[in-house]
Amino acid sequence: MVLKVYGNPASPCTRTVTMVCKELNLPYEVVVIDFTKGEHKLPEYIKKQPFGQIPYIDDDGFVLYESRAIARYLASKYANADTAILYPSDFQGRALVEQAASIEAFNFYPSVYGAVSERIFKPAFRGQPTDETRLQEHLSALNPKLDAYDKILDTQKYLTGDNFTLADLFHIAYSALLEQAGLGSLFESRPNVARWWKDIAARESWLAVKDAA
Repeated sequence: MVLKVYGNPASPCTRTVTMVCKELNLPYEVVVIDFTKGEHKLPEYIKKQPFGQIPYIDDDGFVLYESRAIARYLASKYANADTAILYPSDFQGRALVEQAASIEAFNFYPSVYGAVSERIFKPAFRGQPTDETRLQEHLSALNPKLDAYDKILDTQKYLTGDNFTLADLFHIAYSALLEQAGLGSLFESRPNVARWWKDIAARESWLAVKDAA
């Protein structure tokens, strides 16, 4: 049975999951959930994903939601000798990935999501204007975090060292939206972050899913 990804090609979290599939050369099928029609809130969907969010996967009957958890599961189950570095099995290697993944989840994502919501999601999907005050609050919170990223990346190519891992991958979809929102200068003004972003944004896995998961 081919892995099924219940999500939407426009969803950053769906793209994160399909990016992992591309990195692993894992065949998959996207079952499109139209969130503009509220399909993610229908009772049959809620049975699989009780929070009514996308995506979730069905791997031969095993249902899993939350994009980061899905990524870890797929990278653990389907890794081979060439792709094992995405999510290393050795204790120290995996701890470094988890450290960097925690940085993404708690120091990067909240402010980036807030900024992207103000610049893109609110006008496009909710018919609401950008709240410039709230936008600046998100950017003010993000700036010192990116300064720390620049220091980390001053001595290494990626967030865990010299190898691209899930921790780097988790940043890509929302970073692209940050750029789309006209906020790319946040990266450009920090040379190490700019170099890192140029590198990870050129991954074949991202180029394959950025327009259609």
